[in-house]
Formats: sequence, C-alpha cells, structure tokens
Amino acid sequence: MAEQFPNRQWGSRTNVLSRVANKFAATKPGSWCIRKITPLDRALLERTDAKYTVLGPIGAPVILLTTIGRKSGQPRTQPLLYVHDGDVLYVIGSNFGQQRHPAWTANLLANPDATVAIAGHRIPVRATLVEPEDKDAIFARFVDITGAYAAYRDRTTRDLRIFALHRA
Repeated sequence: MAEQFPNRQWGSRTNVLSRVANKFAATKPGSWCIRKITPLDRALLERTDAKYTVLGPIGAPVILLTTIGRKSGQPRTQPLLYVHDGDVLYVIGSNFGQQRHPAWTANLLANPDATVAIAGHRIPVRATLVEPEDKDAIFARFVDITGAYAAYRDRTTRDLRIFALHRA
C-alpha cells in the first residue's frame, strides 16, 4: 500500500464564516477577491510549508503545488484547494471559471513531475489526468469542499482538468 499523504486542516467548513465565505467565493466579485489574495496566501504557505493558509479559518484544505514551467523551465508555485484521498491528492484546474485553463495544468501535461507542500512536508509527486469516467465523482467532492466549484464550472464551456497526484 502506498504511503498516505499528511492531512492537516484547521478551521471548520461548517462554521458561519465558512458558509458566508463559500457563498461569496461563488460570485464573480468573490472570485476576483480570492485571486487578489492569492499572492499573500502563497507567501504564507511557502513560509510554513503549507501548514497555514489565509483560508485556514474557513477550513479550506490548501496545498502548494510546484510545477516546472513548460516554456521557462523554471519552478512555478500555485496554492490550490485539494481533495485528500489517503495516498492520492486531487487538484482541479477551475481557474475560477475563466475561459482559459490555468498555466499549472499545461505545465503538468508537459511534465507530470511536481512537488507538493502539505502540512509542513514537501513531497515529490507525479500527476495524471483523471479519466473522464471518474471525473464526476471527484468533482462532486470538490463541490462538497465549496459550492463555488459548481459556479466555476457553470461559468465556462471548457472541460475542467482534474489531476491525481501520487507520491513519486
């Protein structure tokens, strides 16, 4: 059996703050606001090896995913919500429902080797695209984390890329 990923979540997804934040995140102004705080969140996550996140008080499970830029060859780090499944982490390229796929998804398609910072650990991973027949069930788990994902999917006509991350 593969080694389990650490799982550290602080805050609660059921508290009042979380419920309000999730409703706000599903709106276009909410998505804009989250995009604007992403650099601050990235800095906090990097400083703590993803032990702490700006979104922590609302119970958001966040990792730092570092890919290699497909054009630059340089490391590119992105904070992402994830679904924890023991020895697999799932990430989704929602890009807040924008019309373009986020760059990190193209980076993983070009080079599936990456690093995840989670709960104070940095772990090498290999990414694979989730098969179409499995996407709906995994997407539903993202919607359970925050209903904003349903709004993101409704905003775009593109197929949201979902990746499974396994220890390398």
